Amino acid sequence: MTIQRRDFMKAIGVGAVASTAGCSQLGGSDADRPDVAGESLTLTTTTSTYDTGLLDEIHPDFEEMYGVTVDAVAQGTGAALESARNGDSDVVMVHARGLEDEFMRNGYGVNRRDLMFNDFVIVGPESDPAGIQGTASATEALTTIAEAEAPFVSRGDNSGTHTKELNLWEAAGIDPGGDWYQETGSGMGEALNIANQQGAYTLSDRGTFISQRSEIDLTILVQGPIEDGPEILANPYGIMAVNPGVHDNANYDLAMAYIGWITSPGAQDAISDYQMNGEQLFFPEAVSEDPDFQQYVPEGWSSDSSDQ
Repeated sequence: MTIQRRDFMKAIGVGAVASTAGCSQLGGSDADRPDVAGESLTLTTTTSTYDTGLLDEIHPDFEEMYGVTVDAVAQGTGAALESARNGDSDVVMVHARGLEDEFMRNGYGVNRRDLMFNDFVIVGPESDPAGIQGTASATEALTTIAEAEAPFVSRGDNSGTHTKELNLWEAAGIDPGGDWYQETGSGMGEALNIANQQGAYTLSDRGTFISQRSEIDLTILVQGPIEDGPEILANPYGIMAVNPGVHDNANYDLAMAYIGWITSPGAQDAISDYQMNGEQLFFPEAVSEDPDFQQYVPEGWSSDSSDQ
C-alpha cells in the first residue's frame, strides 16, 4: 500500500516538503508525542489552503516538532475526499460540510474537527455589467446575472466552492447554462484568472481572492458575512482523519498528531496571524469556550439515527 501511495504522489507531481526551519510554538513533552519521526503524512486539501500559502507558512512548526514531513496534495474538495476514499491520504482538510458528512457516514472519516473559516464573495469586473454591486442577497445577485446573461465562470470541479455555487443556484431556482455560463474544471486561482480575462463574474473564497487580487482587475461586488454580507456565503473548513479500520495503510497516529496540533492554541494563533497584503485570510474556530460538539459527527446525527 505504501508503494501505491508513492505512485499516487508521483502521478500528481507532488513531492515531500521537508523543513527544519522554525521553532515549536506548542508545549508538551517528547514523551507525550507518538513515535513518528522520519514518517510522512499525506494531507489532501482544498486548493485555497495551499494556494494562499497558509500551509507553507505553518507546516514547518509541525514538521520540526515531530521530525516528519507533510505532503500537502492540493485538490478540489471532492477530489481530496475521493483520494482519501481510495486510501491515498491520511488526513483531509476541506470546506464542504455536506460532502464531509457523506464521507463520515460512509465510514471513511473519523474524528472530525471544526478548523477555521472565511467566507465566499461574488467578484466581477469593476464595470459590473449586471449591476449586482451591494446586493444584500447572494441568490438575488445570481438571478440578476442569469437574467442579464452576463458572463459567469464556474469552477465546475466538485470542489467546496463549486458545491456552494451549485447550492446557491438551486436556492435561486435557476439551472445555469448557455453561452454565458462557463465551467472550467479548474482550481480557484485559475478560475479567477479566466474570469479576469473574460470580464466575467465568479464565486470565490475570500482568502484566494485576496491572495490573487494584486494580479487581477476583479473586485468584490457581493460580500460574505465577514463584511456583514449574507450568512449563506459562510465558508467553514473542517479536518478529519482517514479511518484506519477501512484503510489499514492510513498513518492514523500521525494524522491524529496533526489534527491535535492544528487545532491547538499555538497553531490556531498562527492561522489567525497569517496575512497577505495586510489582510487576514482565515479565522480560526477550533479553540472555543463553548465548543460545538456537533462538529464530531455528521450534521443531524443523533444516537437515535444510528439505530435506523
